[in-house]
Amino acid sequence: MQGRATSTTLVRTWIPQRTLLTDIGLVIGFSLLTALMAKIAIPLPFTPVPITGQTFAVLLTGALLGSRLGAATMLTYILEGSVGLPVFARATPASYGYLAGFVAAAFIVGWLAERGWSRDVLRSILAMIAGEVAIYVFGLAWLSRYVGWGQVLALGFFPFLIGDAVKLIAAALIVPAGWRIRER
Repeated sequence: MQGRATSTTLVRTWIPQRTLLTDIGLVIGFSLLTALMAKIAIPLPFTPVPITGQTFAVLLTGALLGSRLGAATMLTYILEGSVGLPVFARATPASYGYLAGFVAAAFIVGWLAERGWSRDVLRSILAMIAGEVAIYVFGLAWLSRYVGWGQVLALGFFPFLIGDAVKLIAAALIVPAGWRIRER
């Protein structure tokens, strides 16, 4: 199942009739989940980037909705914050790269999920690691403009590894469990 898209996402098995209205509802619903998870935030005094629950929502969104709807959800989330809705954690210009990484991560995880990578824990973990890499690539590249390359790992990577690993494992366990429930 790793080749072309011969699979589907878990949400598509629960909502098989795809309409514009259901897609809009899913995008808005999951953007609100991301906003809710942003409120779970732990500011770190030494970095402009807080620890949040957003990455959990991003990975889960991609795995459940797929590449296009996952990316659309994160774009919607960014749009909501850009127009002033209180959906972001303590977003500062230095953390905007991570927001851009959310779009790429949801797309990548969703693309892999569409190819069956969300059906078992190991491949779910691998798909979500790929998503985390995307978040860090965008986030660290942007953060380096503010803190310099010499400090970027200390301020934007190392403090977040344990928390991101916990969120990744949680998301990677939930989606295959959903498949097992669905198959019963």
